[in-house]
Amino acid sequence: MRVTFNVNGEDVSADNVWPGESLLYVLRERLGLPGSKNACEQGECGSCTVYFEGRTACSCMIAAGQAEGRQVRTVEGLAEGRGKGTDERPLGAVQEAFVEAGAVQCGFCTPGLLVQTDDLLERTVGARGQAPDDAEIREALAGNLCRCTGYEKIIDAVHLAAERRARAGSGA
Repeated sequence: MRVTFNVNGEDVSADNVWPGESLLYVLRERLGLPGSKNACEQGECGSCTVYFEGRTACSCMIAAGQAEGRQVRTVEGLAEGRGKGTDERPLGAVQEAFVEAGAVQCGFCTPGLLVQTDDLLERTVGARGQAPDDAEIREALAGNLCRCTGYEKIIDAVHLAAERRARAGSGA
């Protein structure tokens, strides 16, 4: 079957998709968007997290056919300029904060953490004008497993990104 949907602001189609194929597989293998990682294939680790119709979801748990006519935003869509994402696009603010805080180690969990962090900051800094506290950060990232860190640098990165987003929103 053919699946047509919008990814990072661009209408795309994938041909010869079989009914049980996951959205994750289509994104990575058919559309060349390798940012979302294939780790557990059971929706338990968060490495494949994307925005699906504006809400975060594990793309390994979404059948590709469910994406028909829908909006998907991947980690590549967090980069400045959005679109499919290439190495030439500057990193987005959340991505930069993770790099600067040293929150990126092996990188396998990073895409999911970036998407969840972006969502958290939209709900906190963006919606209520207030940065999340440690408890909110831990709750928001609870579904994202990282085996390399103790999460402290990840939490530092979220605080850094929140601070920058708040400053940008206030015009400072």
